[in-house]
Amino acid sequence: MMNQYLPQVKENREAGHDIDPVFLNRWSPRSYRSDAIPDEVLFSLFEAARWAPSASNEQPWRFVFARTVEDKERFYPFIAEGNRVWCEKAPVLVLVISKTISSRDTHNRAHAFDAGTAWGYLALEATRQGLVTHAMGGFDPEKAREVLGIPEGYEPQAVIAVGYQGAKEELNEVLQEREKPSTRRDLSETVFEGVFNAK
Repeated sequence: MMNQYLPQVKENREAGHDIDPVFLNRWSPRSYRSDAIPDEVLFSLFEAARWAPSASNEQPWRFVFARTVEDKERFYPFIAEGNRVWCEKAPVLVLVISKTISSRDTHNRAHAFDAGTAWGYLALEATRQGLVTHAMGGFDPEKAREVLGIPEGYEPQAVIAVGYQGAKEELNEVLQEREKPSTRRDLSETVFEGVFNAK
């Protein structure tokens, strides 16, 4: 279990309150090693996601993953070029999908919210396992739907690169400059007591 801050995290992030280091250690690198992820490790990420909370326990998240050359090449056409330049080296790509219709045949207003929670659980377990993840909104949902055979009633949400962190120097110069954990707004900008205060 990871119980201390990673060196690169210590240099760039500081929690304002006492929290487990896993929350700060999770960040979104772009440099990946191509090393394969063992099944027991990979499926532990999906197991963690499985236990995320959801409205009425609908569990609307679905995951399609690619790790073979053939499957990854099926993903590439719907991933934006700016992401492909770095994500192709990741050993696993995952498309997060949410089911938009509830078990009562009504629109599930929380489908995206709940799928996002499951992705968060997956990301934290990946960090605990010594992996890195990077979720990408830069992809074509309709092309993903067509290529992967996703029917109506399901919505592609994000593509996630999963793997072991690579050397920053393997990225182009522009991406190297961005290859560090980002900071966050102060709580005073996002948490309000009693009434909302837009900032």
